Amino acid sequence: MGNFLTTRQLQELLQVDRTTIYRMADSGRVPAVKVGNQWRFPRAEVDAWLHSHNGQPKNGSQGASSANHNSSVPDSVISLRKVLPLDCVQLIQDTFADLLGVMILITDLSGEPVTRPSHPCGLFVATEQSPVARKRCMQLWADLAREPSLHPQFIQSHLGLLCARGLIRVGSELQAMLVAGGIAPQNWPPTEEQLTQIAAKLDLPVALMQEHLDEVYFIDADQQKQVLAYVQRIADIVSHIIQERNQFHSTLQHIAELTRI
Repeated sequence: MGNFLTTRQLQELLQVDRTTIYRMADSGRVPAVKVGNQWRFPRAEVDAWLHSHNGQPKNGSQGASSANHNSSVPDSVISLRKVLPLDCVQLIQDTFADLLGVMILITDLSGEPVTRPSHPCGLFVATEQSPVARKRCMQLWADLAREPSLHPQFIQSHLGLLCARGLIRVGSELQAMLVAGGIAPQNWPPTEEQLTQIAAKLDLPVALMQEHLDEVYFIDADQQKQVLAYVQRIADIVSHIIQERNQFHSTLQHIAELTRI
C-alpha cells in the first residue's frame, strides 16, 4: 500500500485532527478509498487535490513527494476540474456507484482521472501499488475513449474484469468519460495460468492478486444490462451540470461587464 497515505500521514500533511479527516473522506472532500474498515488516501490524487485547492505538500512530507508523482496534472484534467463542481459530481458519482454496485470514476479522453474512484473494488486498490498496473489502467481508459461505438458496451480490462464508458460533452465537444468497472465476467476467477500471465504483465506478485480475487463485483446479466443502461445516463447528467455551470458563469460575467459601463 506504498502509494496510499494513512490517516495519520494525511493529518500531518493538512495539519488537522483525525475527526476532520474522517469527515472529509465521508463527504468526498478529499480523495479517499476504503480498504476494509480503514480509509486510505491515494498519494497522486491527494497531490493533485492539494494543487487544485492552491495548497502545497509540506516540505519533507512523504505524502505527496514521491518521485513517481512529480509530473504536473495534465491541462485537460485541470480544465475539466474547472468546469466541474467536483464536490457535487463526486457525491453523485458515489451514489450511483453504491446503487449499481460497481466502481465509477470520471477521466479525460487520454485516461487521466478527473475524480477519485467511487466504490473501488479491492483487486483494483491492491494492484494500483504497481506503477505498471497504474499505467496499464490509464491506457485501458484511453482505449475506451477510442472505441468507435457511441453506445456503452463492456470490454475486458487488464485485470480481466469488465468495464464500460459513457461519454461526457463539454459544450459541443466530447472531452471526458464516465467509466464503470470492477465487474467479474462469467468465467471468473481466471485460471492459475491466466493469473500468472496477468501478474507478470503488471509486474505484480501472483500471491497479491490471488489474495484479492474475490474482492470484485459479481452482478448477474440483468444487473449488467442495467449498468450499461445507466452509464451514459449518468454521463449525460454530468454534461448537463457542466452546461448549467457554464451558463451561470457566462451570466455572471455579463452582469460584471454591465456594472463597469
